[in-house]
Amino acid sequence: MRFVSTFLLLAAGISAAGLPEFDRARDLYQHTNYRESIKVLLALSPKDPNVLQLLGQNYYMAGDFKKSSEALEKAVAMGNSRAETYLWLGRAYGRRAETAGPFSAPGLAGHARKNFEKAVELDITSHEAAGDLMDYYLGAPGFMGGGMNKAEDLAKRVAAVDAPEGEYLWAQIEDKRKHYDAAENHLRKAKELSPREIGRLLPLAVHLAKHGRTKESDALFAEAASLAPGNPHVVFDRAETYVETQRNLDDARRLLREYVTLPLTPEDPPRESAQALLAKIQP
Repeated sequence: MRFVSTFLLLAAGISAAGLPEFDRARDLYQHTNYRESIKVLLALSPKDPNVLQLLGQNYYMAGDFKKSSEALEKAVAMGNSRAETYLWLGRAYGRRAETAGPFSAPGLAGHARKNFEKAVELDITSHEAAGDLMDYYLGAPGFMGGGMNKAEDLAKRVAAVDAPEGEYLWAQIEDKRKHYDAAENHLRKAKELSPREIGRLLPLAVHLAKHGRTKESDALFAEAASLAPGNPHVVFDRAETYVETQRNLDDARRLLREYVTLPLTPEDPPRESAQALLAKIQP
């Protein structure tokens, strides 16, 4: 019967992504239950591009980067040309490059860069795509496609359509140059342009803490917490900053214990990261 159902779906051109099983797999993914989501997706047929993309994202989040890239490559080959697909494909190749040997790492890194660039080309407004490509340009040597000139060009392109995000990217460039005052100025401009956006307060709070401006940093964290009580990023970034600067450790423990009880999504830092930080500061 499954074969007959599958045949009829194919003949009718019905996407497997419209099936209840796919909705269940997507819900499992959103609740960070990646292994169960994979099981549901593997039982689905036909494997349309949407199913393959979600499968690739699940494999990535579960730490199987090779299977992730394979599923996402199939999604692209089947016509899924969305920016999001290329973004996740770039991430999968990037993580594979990090753990590869010296002969295969450059090629995998090149695949990561090309996919990040394609994602940005398709959607310059994607903060995730632009952010990942910026990380690549600032972290990779010139012979692997990195470089400050490319980073600057990207920041200019993003600033033309999204001024706050452009300021944030310029801050990363200046931080890489160790021009910390200039980086702070860009972060402050980003906050001025979007004063109630959590994503503009947190980078500035973290930056100030790293450079000894703890009173100002704590005030920004408190402001972020009042704007978005219980927001996972606020809770985690605040705790991580306390741990890294070795202060307010009682508060850090409380925040990390709170964090692991929150309903997290794939966009939030994983619980394992919070547990690792908590292990560092257990009395």
